[in-house]
Amino acid sequence: MPDIILSNVQKSYGGSGPNAVSDLNLHIGNGEFMCLLGPSGCGKTTTLRMIAGLENLTDGEIRIGEQVIDSPAQGKFVGPEKRGMGLVFQSYALWPHLTIERNIDFGLRLRKLPKPEREARVAKVMAALGIEKYRGRYPSQLSGGQQQRVALARMLAVNPGVLLLDEPLSNLDARLRLEMRAELKRIHAEFHTTIIFVTHDQWEAMTLATSIAVMNEGTLQQIGSPNDIYERPANRFVAEFVGSPPINVIEMGKGHALDRAAQDWLRPRLGDAARVGSVGLRPEALQLASSEAGVPAGSFAHPATVTGILPTGGSWIIELNVEGRVIFLTTTSCPTLTGGEAVWLYARPTAIHAFDGDGQRLAGADEALARAEGGVQIVRKA
Repeated sequence: MPDIILSNVQKSYGGSGPNAVSDLNLHIGNGEFMCLLGPSGCGKTTTLRMIAGLENLTDGEIRIGEQVIDSPAQGKFVGPEKRGMGLVFQSYALWPHLTIERNIDFGLRLRKLPKPEREARVAKVMAALGIEKYRGRYPSQLSGGQQQRVALARMLAVNPGVLLLDEPLSNLDARLRLEMRAELKRIHAEFHTTIIFVTHDQWEAMTLATSIAVMNEGTLQQIGSPNDIYERPANRFVAEFVGSPPINVIEMGKGHALDRAAQDWLRPRLGDAARVGSVGLRPEALQLASSEAGVPAGSFAHPATVTGILPTGGSWIIELNVEGRVIFLTTTSCPTLTGGEAVWLYARPTAIHAFDGDGQRLAGADEALARAEGGVQIVRKA
């Protein structure tokens, strides 16, 4: 399947409200696993439906390679049945009166494939998804995770060039979701199918995707690899949406002691610190020292008080109070702290995310903070 290219795509449902999708530009490469990530109502499902052909564009165009499949300006629209795509909804939509084997070969029968080829394809996908022993059962006799595998097998059997998944794991419990994430990762590696996956779950996106497109209120906020999205968020929305516990944000100019300390620390390192509207500190990037003497030279630091320790299994969340402001820190080492204990929190320069007054990542700040770390330029691969 050639690349899928969305150019200046708009979708409006009429009325005076904002667009469901505004000026969206996406390039989805052949064999890519792309996640459309964002909160409810951000336009991700609408985007998926436009790619599938279930929604018409208001403006812009969608191409598969050089073929335009939807363009209001050119008066072109290719129906969903001719796009070579398979769509798996949140609801599995299995035929209740057909066995699992018949559900899987349903699309192949519609295409009038010869029986030997149908049987070979069905056997291959059932083996790949570990559902051979259920071939004679009916959907009502399977668990949610097993039904999800059948829905995926039905799509994979027709060998679509693109697999479109609309929050397919949201109905599963935590253990089954984990198993199905691993299954999808393996399917992508084995079948080399282009996958576009819609989710509001950041961990699904981070663990599955080769690239993530973060959306909010119908607009694309950032596109990049999972590491790039997490380590170099393009703006405060991305920084605050991706990460659990969420990133700690320090607002400049609010008059709080922590704000003033951050501004004083940034000024000699960034030059014009007045351009900084806020800074973000990931909880896992923060560390603690028992006294100021234990803070490494060059770090941003501030005294704090421990107000809570929350075990989460393999890690601990430490709640800190900095003169009335709550800061969260995470650690994988069992803390020996107690509530009410006075400590110093600190972060190395390269752990600090600087944003301007509009919430956009501050250009040049990463390089300046890397020099402050010790003259070593850190290059992150996309």
